[in-house]
Amino acid sequence: MAADELSTPLGQKRGRLRRFRLPFTATQAIATVLGLFLLTFLGFALFNDDPLGGEPIARITLKAPASPTDAAAPGEKAQVDKGAADKAAAESAAAKSGDKKSDQAEARDAAGPGQKTITIIDGSSGSRQNVVVSTDDKDAAAGAAPTTSNGINPRLLEQSRYGMIPVAAGTLKPFSAYAMATDADRAKADKMPTVAIVVTGLGVGAARTNEAVMKLPRAVALAFTPYGSEPGKLVEDARAKQHEVLLQLPMEPFDYPDNDPGPQTLLSSSAPEQNIDRLNWHLSRFQGYVGVTNFMGARFVATEAAMQPIIRDAARRGLGYLDDGTAPRSVAAGLAKSLAMPFGRADLTVDTVPTAAEIDKALARLEVLAKERGNAIGTASALPVSIERIVSWSKSLESRGVVLVPLTTAMLKSKST
Repeated sequence: MAADELSTPLGQKRGRLRRFRLPFTATQAIATVLGLFLLTFLGFALFNDDPLGGEPIARITLKAPASPTDAAAPGEKAQVDKGAADKAAAESAAAKSGDKKSDQAEARDAAGPGQKTITIIDGSSGSRQNVVVSTDDKDAAAGAAPTTSNGINPRLLEQSRYGMIPVAAGTLKPFSAYAMATDADRAKADKMPTVAIVVTGLGVGAARTNEAVMKLPRAVALAFTPYGSEPGKLVEDARAKQHEVLLQLPMEPFDYPDNDPGPQTLLSSSAPEQNIDRLNWHLSRFQGYVGVTNFMGARFVATEAAMQPIIRDAARRGLGYLDDGTAPRSVAAGLAKSLAMPFGRADLTVDTVPTAAEIDKALARLEVLAKERGNAIGTASALPVSIERIVSWSKSLESRGVVLVPLTTAMLKSKST
């Protein structure tokens, strides 16, 4: 029995040994460590002078190339002539530029007189694309500027906050560059009464749009709204079938907002800068159109203060303007004339009553107007019955002394009284 047990009073247990305790808790220790880490991070961020911002850095060692004379024997170094050294330097430079030439030689060789090759670099993927553009204004004015695979002339585009939008390049304008009239069309238009038809409201329904593109005669112009999911592809198909294309601009009607044309509608109450910004959004939706036309907009087209900036901007960009004829008080004609802008006004809508009999009557009326004035323009929606009656009517139109022409031809042909 131990001595301490003998000294412990009977009936009582020996006292426990005193344990060592830290002067702080585990929670306090964790908080202190986190605080030190945060202070270290803040100090590094505030006082570290690193312009690369923590980006990965690779270090490589470059060794100076050996001189041709270093490898020669001492007795031969004096015999290395200057011509051989120059030749070696030229070969070295050619080897260094070999990779660049292999990447760009094809595009550079494709550039002809008055053209140059530019390289577009994708900032996200780093991929490169070589594009040949014209540098000769005379060639551009003559229509010699190169076009892209879908027929869009890159000189007739400029960048906006929403994407590429059309612009005139000297005397070359989208109205003339994307016109589909042939010499035969112009020759007939000079000698015979002419009719132009514009089918509107395309781009939203792909099936209906494709039906109009495939079935209607190539001289029929197609007007696209800016609201389709893939308007660029549909417009490209239309232009491939030699249809002229228009962009419909949603404009404020009298009963707005109960009758709302859609997002980004041009409003008579908005500031000109806001309407121009909305116009740029619409212009960027697709490319290759000869002009613009109103979508609704009875109030807007009758408000000169609202219409003037829109017509002025469209004219500056080399576009034409078609008034759909539904607003008697429209000021578009006077504004376009003051700017020498290609202009046309629809004489009637052929499917106001969408039945085969009424459409046939409206088309016959359009023929009479063409013979009386020398020129007439009609509009229609993309209803199946409208497409079917226009196709049937157009087949025998020329035998009745009237020729169906593209819209640009009709817009340039003045109406007689």
